[in-house]
Amino acid sequence: MKNIIPLIGRVLLAAVFLVAGYGKIMQPGGTQQYIASHGMPLPVLSWAAAVVFELGGGMLLVLGYRARWAAGALIVFTILATAVFHSQLSDRMQMIMFMKNLAILGGLLMVISYGPGAWSLGGKR
Repeated sequence: MKNIIPLIGRVLLAAVFLVAGYGKIMQPGGTQQYIASHGMPLPVLSWAAAVVFELGGGMLLVLGYRARWAAGALIVFTILATAVFHSQLSDRMQMIMFMKNLAILGGLLMVISYGPGAWSLGGKR
């Protein structure tokens, strides 16, 4: 069990990013409008960057390859996304999304601290 728990944790963390990235690919126009509505510059470029971070970082986490690096990149992405899209804490849904992102950040910090575990392409580093 000790060896499989980090794998399960990585897969569960990655699922959030993989599903979000897939959703952005399936709805590029709507996602780009949402990005623009929050004042982000270059919505097409911001959309593409989000897809790369979410799908690329998510896959690296699942595989456990360069998992610490991927977790660090996803931490930066999550902090930026939280600051831009989930900073209206008086709105109950935004508060929920903010708190969800804090939990994700905690999980990503665990990956950085303890590594990907034995069942990974990166080994137990």
